[in-house]
Amino acid sequence: MRNTFDEQLSLLNVELIKMGALCEEALAAAMKALFDSDLSQVTLASEYEREIDQKERDIESLCMRLILQQQPVARDLRAISAALRMISDMERIGDQAEDIAEITKHIEKKGTIERVAHLKEMSVVAAKMVTQSVDSFVKGDVELARDVILKDDVVDADFNKIKDELIEVIISDKYEGKDCIDLLMAAKYLERIADHAVNIAEWVEYSLTGVHRKE
Repeated sequence: MRNTFDEQLSLLNVELIKMGALCEEALAAAMKALFDSDLSQVTLASEYEREIDQKERDIESLCMRLILQQQPVARDLRAISAALRMISDMERIGDQAEDIAEITKHIEKKGTIERVAHLKEMSVVAAKMVTQSVDSFVKGDVELARDVILKDDVVDADFNKIKDELIEVIISDKYEGKDCIDLLMAAKYLERIADHAVNIAEWVEYSLTGVHRKE
């Protein structure tokens, strides 16, 4: 019985890796759409988002089977509970990556993006947080999870810098105002993606230590 349970736990890890990879791909597509004005990536981000939704349903079903059929011990139950929370955050990451991609269809002047220096930096940090948060679960690495949590301050600082940069753009050229609003929304979605990565990392920490820092 335990061997079967361990096999299904391993399958859960594999499925989480796949879902995390889809989130990374969706975010990468959104960034290519935003920074390269490549509208083909908008469709790609939407396709990844649909795959992420399906993966969420598949993992939910697997977790329910593990709970109902295998009678997990406390540590295993924490891991399953954390996985259920994590996939909810990953699903939101997919949604917000798609939202960023959709925004790019409405940006009229590519030069506006080039004047927002910290947007690309913010996107790189947010993407790394997503990758590391999932890796920390699969590797059982609590220190990696805590590193993700610490990176949230970097993203928040970048967001504040981006707001200042966009204000300067609007002051210098009011006709770029609409694009600035769209870019502010993109930055806000990136901030939320980073927040979801932090949530994932906190649930990893809980699954490994039994303590959730927000309790």
